[in-house]
Amino acid sequence: MIHHIKIRSAEFCSAGIELAEMHQTKIYQANIHTAKIPPAEISPARIHPTSKDLHRWFARGFFPLLIAGIGLMMGTGLAGCTKQLNSQEPTTTLADANFWQQPSDLALACNYLYAYLPGLNYQSDPVWGGNISSAPGVPPMQEFLGTDAFGSSVNAVSNGTLLTPPSWDEWTKNYALVRAANNILQHSVTVTGDTGQIHKYLGEARFFRAWAYFNLVERFGDVPLLLQTVNVNDTLLYTARTNRTIVIDSVYADLDYAASKCPAAASQITAEYGRITRSAALAFKSRVALFEGTREKNFSYGSYQKDLQIAIDACNTIMTEGQHGLFTVSSATSASTAVAKDSSYYFLFQYQAEGYPVPSAVTLTAQSAASPVAAAPATLPASMYAANKEAILVKLYGANSLNGIQQHNFPVGISISTKQLYVTKHLMNQYLYADGLPAPQSQYYTPEVNTLTEFTNRDPRASMTVFNKSIPTVASGPPYGYFTPMQWYFCRKWYSAADNSANRSFLDYILIRYAEVLLNYAEATYELNGAISDADLARTINLLRARANPSGTQVSPDFLHLTNAFVSAHGLNMQTEIRREREVELALEGVHYWDLLRWKTAETEMPKDALGPKYFPAEMGTLNVKLNADSCIIYETGRTFDPSKNYLWPIPNLQIALSNNKYTQNPNW
Repeated sequence: MIHHIKIRSAEFCSAGIELAEMHQTKIYQANIHTAKIPPAEISPARIHPTSKDLHRWFARGFFPLLIAGIGLMMGTGLAGCTKQLNSQEPTTTLADANFWQQPSDLALACNYLYAYLPGLNYQSDPVWGGNISSAPGVPPMQEFLGTDAFGSSVNAVSNGTLLTPPSWDEWTKNYALVRAANNILQHSVTVTGDTGQIHKYLGEARFFRAWAYFNLVERFGDVPLLLQTVNVNDTLLYTARTNRTIVIDSVYADLDYAASKCPAAASQITAEYGRITRSAALAFKSRVALFEGTREKNFSYGSYQKDLQIAIDACNTIMTEGQHGLFTVSSATSASTAVAKDSSYYFLFQYQAEGYPVPSAVTLTAQSAASPVAAAPATLPASMYAANKEAILVKLYGANSLNGIQQHNFPVGISISTKQLYVTKHLMNQYLYADGLPAPQSQYYTPEVNTLTEFTNRDPRASMTVFNKSIPTVASGPPYGYFTPMQWYFCRKWYSAADNSANRSFLDYILIRYAEVLLNYAEATYELNGAISDADLARTINLLRARANPSGTQVSPDFLHLTNAFVSAHGLNMQTEIRREREVELALEGVHYWDLLRWKTAETEMPKDALGPKYFPAEMGTLNVKLNADSCIIYETGRTFDPSKNYLWPIPNLQIALSNNKYTQNPNW
């Protein structure tokens, strides 16, 4: 049956919908029938649609994504939308009655929401790809908003030169996700069938609505709270910004619903791996609550005790339900265990964490040269959950070119080839020495005499996160077959030599992992009580340190066991050590900038010079670079951070204008 579907720009001119993505009135023909999309196209590899999927499905007459919300459509700008707002009468023209009938319709609609999960493909990601000069949506690229990474392009957020933009994806695309989720929830009332399945998909929709609203609050503070779809004449369209506490309470409610209706990770069928689970909702709730609770405490507003307790309870539920644990090499493969000592953290960001075998007899220096996917099967492993129980929410890229969803080229195309992301001295300085102490307090600390000095007797995660010249590669690109520092620290996380040779990667991106849950629990506990017991340290931070160095051959017992006695004996600060562990464990995963904001330390840390490695002419040759007093290469100097405004981002001017100034601007912007 052929139906005419009329899409009006006015229907999409609700708060936060990007004007450049609104089409003028168009007529689409949609072949709406029971199958909606061929079964081959709704396999587990297809729940994260690519831009090619969107165009192909439209071209072939399939319509689930359009009905789910807002397609990735490029069209008219302000003039076209203004005309629609001023002149058109609101009408309901989508043939919804022909679609919203059974749980499979909800599944197809929810598939669209997964396109909004950020990943590693910053250029061609169908939602977040593109802009890296202000606020990139891809998590690792968000690190150069803060202090742990830098890029070839000066970033206006990190150096304090940001101007209020007319429009901004960080606002508009998150509201596009809100509307898409609201649309599913609104139309679900006509769906009949298995109530468990119906509520599962409603849980997914509410999870994504919570995801979008937290992104908005994290960036902009108070934002309009819209819990239903609106049209041009709806008074809700022009309501003022909602207090952030009310928005966060709504986020909690959505995540509680998702946690109660989505399946446990262990009971989720393999074909649905990558969809929202109970654990994903609880883990994300802990992230939200930790952010809000610590921000309330450090900025002296709200009830931080309530939010920190919410974070603790969410983490504790995950920790006690036993659905997840830290990834280790031995849990990922039955192949030879003659692998490099202390390599589980490295393999967590390799194909082995997706269920592929670890090559036998791998040494630490040869890990990068191995080609674990050379003989990878064309299908996904039988149970990716069983292979890696640390992964709680994953952006899927597929298995390889024979069974791929999307592809990316991270970190080769971003960090190594184009220098758009590289590590700073600030991050390197966070890695402890073998005795569990920082420089220069550690007995192992020595002044740098070459580029390897700072990797010696350090936390093993340093060399698993950042390349040094002792780690060979099979690449022909940056010099000598090694990714030497030169004037840069290159990112090693997610690097695969086989992918480098192919100039593409299908490594999945873990958006939420169990390690973060442990870190959230430790920090929330300390911030709520002003102290943390050795027992809680043992079940959180010390598990992470033991995973980084399970054999204990490279570090002393003091490194493996952070205790209150150790902190006291060495004049350390427990809060600093908990924060350090978070920065090191989650390095380059897109969290540290946001941590600086909620800790209220950005005003101290952000204005500091962004530094690279110490300059050694014998290794690096003659470079035209600026050096500081310690001979470290200066990436950028003269950075600023205004605490009176930079802890929140500016509301885009266009959104304020469209609201008839009901949206007030953030302070001092």
